[in-house]
Amino acid sequence: MGEVVVYGIETCDQVRKARAWLRAHHVAFRFHDFRKEGLDAQRLSGWLGRVPWDSLLNRRGLAWRKLDPERRATITDQTSAAELMLADPTLIRRPVLQVDDRLLVGFSEALYAAVFGSGTDCGPAAQ
Repeated sequence: MGEVVVYGIETCDQVRKARAWLRAHHVAFRFHDFRKEGLDAQRLSGWLGRVPWDSLLNRRGLAWRKLDPERRATITDQTSAAELMLADPTLIRRPVLQVDDRLLVGFSEALYAAVFGSGTDCGPAAQ
């Protein structure tokens, strides 16, 4: 298994749950904080080549609700969504977990168990 990277923000409950699950199952990972490290267009483009833009854009979060309703109405396709997510990566549904060629959006114990196995031991747990 290649490098496991968890993308999100430190204060997100779902990111905390994902990181705790990975630690508990001894999955080594690296954490990438959008607030501190940002997000580049190339990475976002790669993600959008794997998952639909409307599943990556978090329309339930505080960052979305804080947007002006007129601005929200302009988000109608992948291009407009990508521009918005690059401008404010906290609008991305979290966590985004990248492992090898897989991309998981959001946290689900069942999905993580399916990918990593429930008794995984992939080296020392990270962060």
